[in-house]
Amino acid sequence: MTMSAAPAGAATEWPADLDVQALLESGWRPTPFHQFVLKIHSRCNLACDYCYMYEMADQGWRRQPRRMTRATIDRVAGRIAEHARTNRLPRVEVILHGGEPLLAGPDRIRYAVETIRSTVDAETSVAFYLQTNGVLLDSMFLRLFDELNVHVSVSVDGDAEGHDRHRRRADGRGSHAQVTAGLRRLTAPAHRHLFSGLLCTVDLANDPVATYEALLAHRPPAIDFLLPHGNWDTPPPGRTPGSPDTPYGDWLAAVFDRWYGAPVQETRVRLFTEIIRLLLGRPSRSESIGLSPVVVTVVETNGGIEQIDTLKSAYEGATATSLHVSTDSFDSALLLPRIAARQIGHRALAAECRACPLRKVCGGGLYTHRYRSGSGFANASVYCPDLIRIITHIHRTVAEDLAALKHTSRES
Repeated sequence: MTMSAAPAGAATEWPADLDVQALLESGWRPTPFHQFVLKIHSRCNLACDYCYMYEMADQGWRRQPRRMTRATIDRVAGRIAEHARTNRLPRVEVILHGGEPLLAGPDRIRYAVETIRSTVDAETSVAFYLQTNGVLLDSMFLRLFDELNVHVSVSVDGDAEGHDRHRRRADGRGSHAQVTAGLRRLTAPAHRHLFSGLLCTVDLANDPVATYEALLAHRPPAIDFLLPHGNWDTPPPGRTPGSPDTPYGDWLAAVFDRWYGAPVQETRVRLFTEIIRLLLGRPSRSESIGLSPVVVTVVETNGGIEQIDTLKSAYEGATATSLHVSTDSFDSALLLPRIAARQIGHRALAAECRACPLRKVCGGGLYTHRYRSGSGFANASVYCPDLIRIITHIHRTVAEDLAALKHTSRES
């Protein structure tokens, strides 16, 4: 991927000029954050070539402290408690993230979980999750997570060949063997209750059904298939901006047919279940699709309050807000134009998206994938044809099943 500095017009690109005061006067109100992503360690022990943190536009990780200090954790805990109290939230989620969060070590992870849990008022429950590459996932960590009730998701890109093509160490060695060893420990009977799922980045070079079945071998409760991050300026592999071709939509459709056609549900694939929910008129629970307000914020290792970290793939400084947990509340972040833009539904869509019959389901796609220098995020997703392909495929398949079921019920 090509690295790029902040474009000259980034300060004025949409949504920098979004009038939040006018939104408030029109009756719009921000939705409180429910998820807090804590970057407890800013470095990683792998060098995945598609990583948005280290290999793409924003290189801010180089200026971050390696590990979140206890003092910063204390401030984060206070701000989460304040936000939950002010907005009367019955539940919040804290995701321990990185870099590779296990590099923070067991003592720092314990301190973060216990401090946040003890600081937040009893009226609010706090659920903890951790996303890891799995390489360091050993019995010591798993005993800690069992004690603290921390649920774990692991990144793995299918079988050994597909995984090791991208997810390697700095010296070029693949990580699949170590990741699968960590997964065996996590999925053993003593710790399987901590397993929240797998994350897999789509690679067009990998067979879609073979990739799905390799993931399924771990018996995950859920799988997230992630599109490689890119945009109109820096397109993802195999995606020509503006082309009607649908390589990613075709790949996902093949996985959907294998998943949907199974005699019994083998796992939950979040993208597919969210599309089905949206087609049935339910709200989205994912930022990657639909028009529901995005309720996630990130706290960097140094305590900076930032937007969702995948935006680092767009340009240098794309996630920055200038807010910090030592001086600013999470409520103040909700009124920033760049964060408000993620909560105003169809009003954040490009004109072509607002005119699209799939807008309520697609929602413009993942915000990160809409960026184009000059117009900012006021664009359709660079994956637009692929999203149309998978949504219409799922709609047709489910509609045919519902029609057949209706016909059968009439005959009986």
